[in-house]
Amino acid sequence: MKVKVGISNRHVHLTEEDFKILFGDKELTKRNDLSQKGQFAANEVVTIKGPRCEIEEVRILGPFRSYTQVEVAKTDAYHLGVNPPVRDSGNLEDAAMITIINGDKSIDRYACIVPTRHIHITQEEKEKYNLGDVCSVRIEGEKPAILSNVHVKVDPSYTFELHLDTDDGNGCLLSQHDEVEIINQ
Repeated sequence: MKVKVGISNRHVHLTEEDFKILFGDKELTKRNDLSQKGQFAANEVVTIKGPRCEIEEVRILGPFRSYTQVEVAKTDAYHLGVNPPVRDSGNLEDAAMITIINGDKSIDRYACIVPTRHIHITQEEKEKYNLGDVCSVRIEGEKPAILSNVHVKVDPSYTFELHLDTDDGNGCLLSQHDEVEIINQ
């Protein structure tokens, strides 16, 4: 069974309160829709800063969340000088401290993670494809690989898609919307 790939660059999810601290009375504005229903890339960007350096123009994704979270690839983490854990979105246990900056406004949050490899899927599709909560994917091509420990995330609004960070995508020479094979575990 095949699934399309979505490669996620570093990005930030903010609570409405943290957005107001950074941007004042400005509204979060949509630049473009993402593949998952209701999710969008905002026009607004921030700088993220760790002990070693900072990365500018990191996109905010909307809508607002109930938690502030910064998702980076491990390569970004080395660059920033932080050591974030690999976590599912929303699980900020042991998340690394990161500074989020907009101009002269900043917030420090234990919010930096490396996101798990995961598949978005509806419950009906999960049952149809007989998937458990974790699977592997096989990647063919010039740099073939099997990626294990792919989390299966279920929600009725989800569009069937594998999400990888830029390290996984680049390491396997994948592009947005490539297809890979799901292997049940």
